[in-house]
Amino acid sequence: MKKAVTVVTLIGSAFLFAGCTFTTDALWPSLSGGVPTATKKPPQKIVINSSGAKTTTLASNSRGLSNKPPKLGATNFRVKPATPGRNTGTVVGNKVAALRDDLKRLQTSVQKQNNDLQNARRLANANSRGYHERVASMRSKLQLGTTPGNPVLVKEWNSSQAQLEKVNNDLSTMTALSSRVAADAALSAYILDSTKAAFGLSGAIDEDHSQLAVLEDDVSQTVILIERLLTELSDDIRRQTNYIANERGELNTLALAVKNGEFFGPSLATTSYTMGSAKAEAGKSRISSIRRNRDKPIVVIRFDRPNVNYEQALYTAVNRVLQRKPDATFNLIAVSSVSGGVAKSALNSNATRRNAQAVLRSLVDMGLPPSRVTMSAETSANNPGNEVHIYLR
Repeated sequence: MKKAVTVVTLIGSAFLFAGCTFTTDALWPSLSGGVPTATKKPPQKIVINSSGAKTTTLASNSRGLSNKPPKLGATNFRVKPATPGRNTGTVVGNKVAALRDDLKRLQTSVQKQNNDLQNARRLANANSRGYHERVASMRSKLQLGTTPGNPVLVKEWNSSQAQLEKVNNDLSTMTALSSRVAADAALSAYILDSTKAAFGLSGAIDEDHSQLAVLEDDVSQTVILIERLLTELSDDIRRQTNYIANERGELNTLALAVKNGEFFGPSLATTSYTMGSAKAEAGKSRISSIRRNRDKPIVVIRFDRPNVNYEQALYTAVNRVLQRKPDATFNLIAVSSVSGGVAKSALNSNATRRNAQAVLRSLVDMGLPPSRVTMSAETSANNPGNEVHIYLR
C-alpha cells in the first residue's frame, strides 16, 4: 500500500515528504532580470525525509547561529587607595580631612561592588553553562528522533527551564548591583564638586591647597573607575537581557519539538536576532538577495488529508527568509475552495481558517513574534482543495 504524500510548496517548488527534493537555486532566483544560464556545478539539493525516518539532518537550519552564553565583561575594577595626608588644623585642613574620609568610605563601597560584580559574573557564567549543557543534551536526542511527548525529555525540558530561571535571577542580582553603583557614582560626583569648591574657602595655607590638589586627583580617578564599572555592568545587563529573551524563545521551540518528537531547528526569534546582528556588523544589506515578488508565496500548505505534517518544511522556508531579511514580516492567507456548492464552500472556509490558525500557532511556537504575521482569508475557484499560503510582505 502506497504511503500518502504531503505536499508543501516553497515558491513554486514542492516538498514531498516521501523523499522528493527541491533546488535551493530555484528558491531565490537571480535579480539580474536576464535569462538564467546553465552552470556546470549542479545545484545544491535538500532532501526532506519522510516523517517515519529515524534521522533528520538539521545542520543547514542551525548553521551560523551561536548557542553560546553571552560573553560578559572581565575587568576587575581595583580601587587605588586615597593618598594619606596631615590635618593642618586650619578650617580648610579640616575640610580636606573630612573629604578624604568621605572618599575612603566611597572607595570601600566601590570595592565591595566590584567584588559583588565578579561573583555575579562567575555565577552567571556557571548557570549559563549548566543551562546550555541541558539544552544540548535535549537537542542531540531530538535530532536523532524520539517519541512524541517523551517523558524523559519533558523532565529535561523542565530542568532546563529551572536552570534558565537561575540565569534570570543572576540578571536581577546585576540589576540591583547597578542601582548601588549608580548611587556611588552620584556620591563621587558630589565629593569631586565639594573638593573643587574647597579651593575657594578662606583661611587656607599652602599645604592645604597642595593636599586639595592631590585629593582632587584621587577623587577624579575614583569617578572614572566608577563610570567604567557602571558602563561595563550596563553592557552585561543588556547582553544578559537579550540572551534570556532569546533563550525563552528557544525553550518554546524545544517544547514544540518535544511535543512532536522532532527538532526543527533554533528558534526563529534567535535566527532573526542573530542574523540582524551580523547584518549590522557587516554593514551590508541582505535585502538585495531576496526577490520581492508579491505574486508568489514562499510556502503553500495543502490540507488535502487529515494530520498534514507541514511543520519542518514551514520552519525551513521561514528560517531561510529570516536569514536573508531578519526583519521580514509575513502575510498568512487561508485560501478555501468554492467547489461543491454554497454549503460545501462554507465548510471549506471554516476548515481553512482553523488550518491557518494552526499554522500561525506553529510559527509562534517556533519563535516568530505574532506581530510579524498578519492573517486573512479568501476563496479561490482554481484550487481543488483548501490551502494556506504564506507571503513575504
